[in-house]
Amino acid sequence: MLVEKVEKELPALLVMTKVKHFFRLLKFRLSSTVAFSSAIGYMLGEGHLEFLNVLFIMLGGFLVTGSANIVNQILEKDLDKLMKRTAQRPLPTGALSVTEAAVFSFILGIAGIALLAFYFNTLTAVLALMSLILYGFVYTPLKRISPICVLVGAIPGGLPPLLGWVAATGVVSIEAWILFGIQFTWQFPHFWAIAWVLDDDYKRAGFKMLPMEGGKNLKTAFQIMTYTLLLIPLSMLPLQFGMTGKTSAIIAVMCGVLFLAQTLYLMQTCSKKAAMSIMFGSFLYLPIVQIALVLDKL
Repeated sequence: MLVEKVEKELPALLVMTKVKHFFRLLKFRLSSTVAFSSAIGYMLGEGHLEFLNVLFIMLGGFLVTGSANIVNQILEKDLDKLMKRTAQRPLPTGALSVTEAAVFSFILGIAGIALLAFYFNTLTAVLALMSLILYGFVYTPLKRISPICVLVGAIPGGLPPLLGWVAATGVVSIEAWILFGIQFTWQFPHFWAIAWVLDDDYKRAGFKMLPMEGGKNLKTAFQIMTYTLLLIPLSMLPLQFGMTGKTSAIIAVMCGVLFLAQTLYLMQTCSKKAAMSIMFGSFLYLPIVQIALVLDKL
């Protein structure tokens, strides 16, 4: 009886395990963050809340980002085996094959781009495709070649709110570039703080994420501080261009000052603890500022 029960349940268990591995390929938290930023740009461009539209822009952003994440994992399959953080991913462990991952990535990418093209506009779909290519096929191989990979990676990283704005308005206006500029600039302290914390792991795979001639030292800490400082005037541009009101500008400046204080601490100590503080601070800074912009607008 027990054997028969196991034989009956085994196929279902195998299917569920497979689904779980496919889900892990998506990097759900990262893809959700991108989807959220896309929705922020859309709501700022639209000027009011259309729930179905917001849902679809988030879904489109999520699908395209998931596709790009899978391309990244396919190209780095052998390198992921070398790092503690990534060694248990589905591809390094052999839980999924490269072919399975590639097919899944293709389906997600086509579905996401088609959704953005037909429900919103062609320009949004083209920009999403460009973002996928930059992240998957340019940024990913550059990680082992040059620290310029962070600059390249910051472009698709900064595009989501711009995509949302274009989906709502159909044009890449100055307002779209402002939203891009804020998120693009935020990428640098965010990326470098993570690279500082995970430097030993990255070195095992040969990734060159920290600035040229830098490392875990004052030069890198100074560059992190510089980009964080730049966020303060950038976050005031939405008010200057009439996108939002004074309340969100005040919140953004306050968050920027607190974020900057974390980078000054890193400059003083050059410690992993300080870099980790910046990493977590970056996770809080962006959604708080973006939510403030939307609430102020709506």
